[in-house]
Amino acid sequence: MRLAMREALLAFRRAPGLGILSVTRIAFSLFAFRLFGLVALNIHDQLNQLEERVEIRAFVVDGTAPEATSAALGDIASFPEVSSVKLVSSDEALARARRELGEFSDVFEAGILPASIDVRLKEGFRDPATVAAVAARIKNYDFVDDVRFGEEWVQKLYRIRTIATLAGAALGLAFAGVAVIIIGSTIRMAVLARAREISIMRLVGATDGFIRMPFLIEGLLKGMLGGLLALLLTWLANELIGKFVFSAEFFNASYAVAGVAAGALIGLLGSAFSVGRHLRAV
Repeated sequence: MRLAMREALLAFRRAPGLGILSVTRIAFSLFAFRLFGLVALNIHDQLNQLEERVEIRAFVVDGTAPEATSAALGDIASFPEVSSVKLVSSDEALARARRELGEFSDVFEAGILPASIDVRLKEGFRDPATVAAVAARIKNYDFVDDVRFGEEWVQKLYRIRTIATLAGAALGLAFAGVAVIIIGSTIRMAVLARAREISIMRLVGATDGFIRMPFLIEGLLKGMLGGLLALLLTWLANELIGKFVFSAEFFNASYAVAGVAAGALIGLLGSAFSVGRHLRAV
């Protein structure tokens, strides 16, 4: 292993230009994939923020006894889909309407708005079918006059999320495939540049495992360096976007480490495939 490590490092020293070219091509291949991942991450976060605004509002009949609404609040709060439930009095509803719709404040001068029970749902329970089912259960209470939850808006939001997920998965696989092809060809080029060395080692009786090991280590190191460089480029792109366009969220530590590890793994597998193919040909 020590000898293989030394040979891998010597390969960088013998052909620094080729090594830099390999690392750069790997980095830019992974950078394109990471940049797409960054866009997908921020779209996902924006859709999650929109989903958090999904709310069921049940309007209470005027004159309903406080005991009935209190019992209903406890009952609704026990629903497995519900994250929070709140009673909004008529005065609170009027103040909220004037605050949120200030340009139409003259409409609310009469001061007549019904009290309501506002219900927010847990993550994973905000699809149209679940929201409609919870709304139907709430509507069964005798003192509930009407239930609103923006059905059309919820359906459109869910449709956009589904399309974004499917499109993101398809494009992500395409970007990953292109990155693997480019990285594989890059490592293949490095192996071919040392074809004479491989042939000589084969002639003097070196085993396939002995020949492979330095190339595997070299591919691992190149993939790791390419992954680190791609991470740096993605961070710089994110900073530029945040400075001149809009604030964007960056990958957390686990995603960043996984990206570098993926680069190292692709480099290792690419080297294994390229060397194995060359050994079968000689």
